[in-house]
Amino acid sequence: MSRCGEAAAVAATVPGADVGNAGLRPPMVPRQASFFPPPVRNPFVQQTRMGAAKRVQMFFLGIILLPVRAILVVVTLLLSWPFAAILTACCPERLTHPITGWRRKMAQPALKFLGHVLFFSMGFVVSVKGKIASPVEAPIFVVAPHSTFFDGIACVVAGLPSMVSRNENVQVPLIGRLLRAVQPVLVSRVDPDSRKNTINEIIRRATSGGEWPQILVFPEGTCTNRSCLITFKPGAFIPGVPVQPVLLRYPNKLDTVTWTWQGYTFIQLCILTWCQPFTKVEVEFMPVQVPSDEEKSDPVLFAGRVRNLMAEALGIPVTDHTYEDCRLMISAGQLTLPMEAGLVEFTKISRKLKLDWDGIRKHLDEYAAIASSSKGGRIGIEEFAEYLKLPVSDVLRQLFALFDRNHDGSIDFREYVIGLAVLCNPANTEDIIQVAFKLFDVDEDGYISEQEFSTILQAALGVPDLDVSGLFKEIAHGDSVSFEEFRSFALKHPEYAKIFTTYLDLQTCYVFSLPEKSQPSPSSASNKVSPENRDESTSDKKDD
Repeated sequence: MSRCGEAAAVAATVPGADVGNAGLRPPMVPRQASFFPPPVRNPFVQQTRMGAAKRVQMFFLGIILLPVRAILVVVTLLLSWPFAAILTACCPERLTHPITGWRRKMAQPALKFLGHVLFFSMGFVVSVKGKIASPVEAPIFVVAPHSTFFDGIACVVAGLPSMVSRNENVQVPLIGRLLRAVQPVLVSRVDPDSRKNTINEIIRRATSGGEWPQILVFPEGTCTNRSCLITFKPGAFIPGVPVQPVLLRYPNKLDTVTWTWQGYTFIQLCILTWCQPFTKVEVEFMPVQVPSDEEKSDPVLFAGRVRNLMAEALGIPVTDHTYEDCRLMISAGQLTLPMEAGLVEFTKISRKLKLDWDGIRKHLDEYAAIASSSKGGRIGIEEFAEYLKLPVSDVLRQLFALFDRNHDGSIDFREYVIGLAVLCNPANTEDIIQVAFKLFDVDEDGYISEQEFSTILQAALGVPDLDVSGLFKEIAHGDSVSFEEFRSFALKHPEYAKIFTTYLDLQTCYVFSLPEKSQPSPSSASNKVSPENRDESTSDKKDD
């Protein structure tokens, strides 16, 4: 849509314009499919419902199964420890060379056997599909969906490959020694170069030609409810070597294994799972995926292709959620918003809108300040108007509609972030702020009085009796507004940018629609109803 056509659509909504029908006006900014809401609203929550009969059954089975299985698990772990100690004796925590020789030949088969015994004692019935690739064929396993701590069964089935783990985990008694036995790639939270060092270590092992054990990676990086595959982190795909996708399924009528950010705790899931007669799990090894030359230089492209193949095999969609969405979800809960309000598909939003974590987290605070008084943690037109200290007018409804991307009459946090980044921030350039200030400064004295401010906003919003005293006091530090005060307010509150630029567009289109001899010169229009020149009136809107 052209700028004049866009402004005309707004003009049709202004009382007294007598142009068109407001109910038929087209959207001012076209919607991109890439910004549509994800097919799965919240992959980080799990609600398992059990009927009374199932609870009674679990109670009586638990009386027998729970203590027996707990004892078997402890005994199996204790039996595993000596073999792990033999395998890792005299070896540093951070290995520089793979463990070989008689220790590996003796301890590795025993640990693999005891790993199967461990999961069998917890009631897991495992079925394996496909062929496990050799270290030369596929140095890396990528396992998804990652939904529980029980997913470690994939490591046992795959023959105890190395895993990526936090450095603190190897310090845990008993468990730490068992973890060291799989020769893990350790990540340090205190080392600022940890990510780079981890990637370098993965590359070194993956390109060793089978000298090191294979590496098993959960590329999602956090647990979900298996309703979709979220963004794959590129770490496993950076080496540019073949990978073998591994699918995990838990085809049980009652889900007692899913461990998400909202749901059962670790202890509760152990108790629920151990009280079941058995728990089925399927581990499927898909064909090895070899990267193309383009994918070797672009690990994100390789990760995306592998994720799509795995999602297709599982029959589930993909979304652009990531671990940062979990952090935003927790932050939303701390701000008394519904936790799912923080889910924005961080990967997609940050990449397309050039926003970082701190920026989106700041927007969440702003959003909470507006939505805290509304039901369901969403912004309605009334809350929107109250926040802007403006009445509900046709122009304000048009602005609200640009944020309300799915046209349900409310704005969620995702829509708020997109709206600010796409509709407002690009318009808040220095040029636009200067033009807007000159527009308000009718007497050209370098300051905006409350009367000048009121006159322009009344015209922009089409509300002749508009009271702007509250908004003016928020901007001004005295009886008038200087340019610095105006600029500071405009940058902190980009929501007003669309109102300013819409009014500028209306006036510009009006001026240039006059007969040529009637058009005012640029100099005569500088402080009245149009910018100094046509170029300056051009807002930086960009289509989303």
